[in-house]
Amino acid sequence: MKNPLDSAALDAAIENVHRAGMPGLFAEVRYGGQVWRGAAGVADVATGRPVTADMRHRVGSITKTFTAAAVLQQVESGQIGLDTPIGRYLPKLVPGERGDAITVRMLINHTSGLAEYLPYAYPSLKAYPVLADTGPQSLDDHRFRRFDSTELIEMGVTAPAVGIPGGTPGVYSNTNYLLLCELLEHATGTTAERYITRNVIERAGLRDTELAAGPYVDGPHSQLYEAWFGMIDPPRDYSVYDMSWVGPSASLISTVTDLNRFYRMLMAGEIVGPSSLAQMQRTVPVVSQEGKTIDYGLGLHPMEGPGQGTFWGHGGTVWGGGALSMTRADGERQMTVAVNMQRWNRLDSSGRPRPHPIDDALATLYGVAMYG
Repeated sequence: MKNPLDSAALDAAIENVHRAGMPGLFAEVRYGGQVWRGAAGVADVATGRPVTADMRHRVGSITKTFTAAAVLQQVESGQIGLDTPIGRYLPKLVPGERGDAITVRMLINHTSGLAEYLPYAYPSLKAYPVLADTGPQSLDDHRFRRFDSTELIEMGVTAPAVGIPGGTPGVYSNTNYLLLCELLEHATGTTAERYITRNVIERAGLRDTELAAGPYVDGPHSQLYEAWFGMIDPPRDYSVYDMSWVGPSASLISTVTDLNRFYRMLMAGEIVGPSSLAQMQRTVPVVSQEGKTIDYGLGLHPMEGPGQGTFWGHGGTVWGGGALSMTRADGERQMTVAVNMQRWNRLDSSGRPRPHPIDDALATLYGVAMYG
């Protein structure tokens, strides 16, 4: 397990992702007391302004680990039951038999069977997951739209179910986490944003992390370029975007340094207790938004290389931006990488994303960062 940080290899690996076609990316890798930070490419393709490793960034569904931790804190205090039906807490949002059958745990690990609301909120994505029949038009239409989270939840709850409650593989769905945010509000008497800020973000001492309400990112940040599988060419900047379309389930703004700090403290039992952390690491098979079956716990998923230790963390995307943060189970080695373009793969004749050099270059960077 002794794989020290190789700064030259990391410098080369991050540069290769930029050369493969990523406008800009930045990262922090930690091993024991060693820290490497790197960046390659541009934050703005029009001006050539470079990316830097201290930039604030929209990190998408990495937010889900924060939300899951907040719910588990309430489980620890006895306010929420992990295996209690959601209908007991939110009968109007998940009524009837499904409210009785879907537990809090099933929401956190995506085995509720509730559909993803996004194709219903974004008309041009209605055909999802048939990518060739989708289009990016409604991304522009909704740039400044204020969504009501209960309206989005209703779209997901009334849509055809994607599985039976508790069935596996589960299907990844943002509907689950918007419900968890409503549950937090029900249990704490304050908004999910406020509770997560006070009890997760501030508890971890994260200075550059926030659940942003408005469409702007404050402080030094990159533009975010969305390609939507080659249908937006050149990719369009969506760095200014109202985040109510995902709310506190995926609207976090953070830095690579803050995310490494958060996951290090989480794995050390300093955000939730050891028994809650053990629950977070109990996985089930879940079909991701990319259509791949992954192991998924409670707001965490594992990655491991052959003969290497298991890393835990989460990835996330928004329109144009993405990040991946992984921490080894012992907390000794960490990686967080942020990128400023999304859905760069064009579709082949059968409508599937084609391999792109960025994919291999990112995989190499992850391997060097996590395993040396």
